[in-house]
Amino acid sequence: MSLEGKVAIVTGSSRGIGKAMAMGLAAEGAHVVVAARSEESRPMLPGTIHSTVGEIEDAGGKALAVPTNVREEDSIRHMVDRTLDEFGAVDVLINNAAIGSYTPFLEMTVKEWDLVMSIDLRAPFIVCKAVAPIMIEQGGGSIINISSHAATNIFSSTLSADSADEIALIGQNYGAAKVGLERLSWGLAAELGPYNIAVNVLKPLRPVITEGFLAQRPDADISTWATPADMVKAAKYLAGQDAKGLTGATVTAEELVRRLRL
Repeated sequence: MSLEGKVAIVTGSSRGIGKAMAMGLAAEGAHVVVAARSEESRPMLPGTIHSTVGEIEDAGGKALAVPTNVREEDSIRHMVDRTLDEFGAVDVLINNAAIGSYTPFLEMTVKEWDLVMSIDLRAPFIVCKAVAPIMIEQGGGSIINISSHAATNIFSSTLSADSADEIALIGQNYGAAKVGLERLSWGLAAELGPYNIAVNVLKPLRPVITEGFLAQRPDADISTWATPADMVKAAKYLAGQDAKGLTGATVTAEELVRRLRL
C-alpha cells in the first residue's frame, strides 16, 4: 500500500531510530507527526522534534512537531487531537519511544521499575487505545510496536571497548517491558484484525547506533553495531500493511529486509 498522503505518528522521533523512521516515512509521501519531549537539544542527546520536522520539510516532506510526554495520558490524547486537527486522520502508528536499563535487580528501585514500565509498556497501551477507534472508523490502519532483543535475551550484546569486560545483564525492567509489549501486540492483532488494522512488532537484530544508546554506553565497541537503515526499510514496509496483509508478526528488521529484498 502506498504511503502517499497517509498520516503517521512516530513517538520518540526527535532522534535515533524514531527520527530515521519518521524521515523514511515522509520520504515515501506520508504526513508525519513527530512526537517526543525534546524541544531543546542537549550536548549528550542532540536533536529535537523541531529539528526532525525541519529536516523532513527541507527534503520536501510534510511533518508536524507535537511535544509529547508519553508518561502522561493527557499529553498523549493532546498529541492525537493535534494530529486530527492538522491532518484529519491516523493511518500509521509507530510506538518507538522507550528507555533502556542496565541496573541490576538487587540495586533496582521501584521508581526505576515504574519509569521503564510507564514508558515502554504503559504508554504504547494508551497510544493504541487513543488511535484504534480512529483507525476503526477509517476502515483500517497499521500499528508498529518497536521491541528489542531484550525480550528474548537476558544478556546485552553491547560490549565495551575493553574486551575483558563481561557482557552486561540487561535490566529486568526493560526486558520484561519488551516481553509485555510483544504479547500486547499479538493480542491486539487478533482483536483489531476484524477492523482491518494490522499490528506488528519490529526490532533490530543487533544494537543500533543512536544518540541515546551511545549516551548510555559511551564505552561500547560499536564496530559490530547496525545503522538505522534496515529499521527504516522494514518500518516502511510494515506501515503499508493492514489486516489483509502481514499482521500479528514479530520480525527483526534485518530478516525482513533480506527476505523481501527491501
